[in-house]
Amino acid sequence: MHPFSSDTPWEGVTEVEYVARMGVALVTGASTGIGKATAIRLAREPGTELVLVARREELLRELADSLPCRATYVAVDLTDDDAPQRVRAHFEAEHDGALQLLVNNAGAAWRGSFAEVGYANVHRHMELNFDAVVRLTEALLPLLRASAPSALVNVASTAGRVARARTGSYSASKFALIGWTDALHAEEAPNGVHVGMVLPGFIRTEGFPATELREKALTRWVVSEPEKVAEAIYECGPGGRAERYVPRPYGVFAALRILSPWLVRRVLGGGAASSLTTSTAAEREQTPDQS
Repeated sequence: MHPFSSDTPWEGVTEVEYVARMGVALVTGASTGIGKATAIRLAREPGTELVLVARREELLRELADSLPCRATYVAVDLTDDDAPQRVRAHFEAEHDGALQLLVNNAGAAWRGSFAEVGYANVHRHMELNFDAVVRLTEALLPLLRASAPSALVNVASTAGRVARARTGSYSASKFALIGWTDALHAEEAPNGVHVGMVLPGFIRTEGFPATELREKALTRWVVSEPEKVAEAIYECGPGGRAERYVPRPYGVFAALRILSPWLVRRVLGGGAASSLTTSTAAEREQTPDQS
């Protein structure tokens, strides 16, 4: 359901009017990659103010200074106990408590089979990719409701629909995010808060460079760019879409997982799946990359 249709709390509000009223947008993981591209994309819209959230203050400051709209930032590790309260306090102090768009983008991945890395790897994925999103949303949901019509976009992953060997912990965190997002959409639509979701595949970013895939002619085509994800985020936020795969053909694999699970398991369990193996920045650093 489009948020500007006549049977929703956005009745009588056109998309152009919504963007003009959108005011303040928050992007997590904003210093590089998808988050940075999203901030640049949103800054093009009239009336936008941005709040940039990530760990690296210098990169946030540089990005904020380069944008054509007002932009403030909060340098924080979203897994810290006080992170949600710090972000909310920033809104109340700097933006009068207004929040029209929340983009939960920060995340990371560490590869490894369950036998090798065990519960500890599951825990750190859930802590950043799911728990931190839920905790931040809980703190900011009252602001979104008070600012309605408003929108929230969760950046999940195609790995939240189709899992591969050695990525089970990452997929588990994204499966959880997808299920929670669908429920939140149903709960918040009557309150004027549209909840959308973007499911990227392989995207060339600092955290997920996909170097192995880009170096091979056979797999180069499966890697997309952060700017395309940023456009999808806009479509699923102010644009009112329910969800978007990036690149779009990745949606076929998710459909096959439902229609023919045996085939998907056979393909992903065979040698062809090894050609889709990549390393991540988080693995090299062994610290969460929230960009």
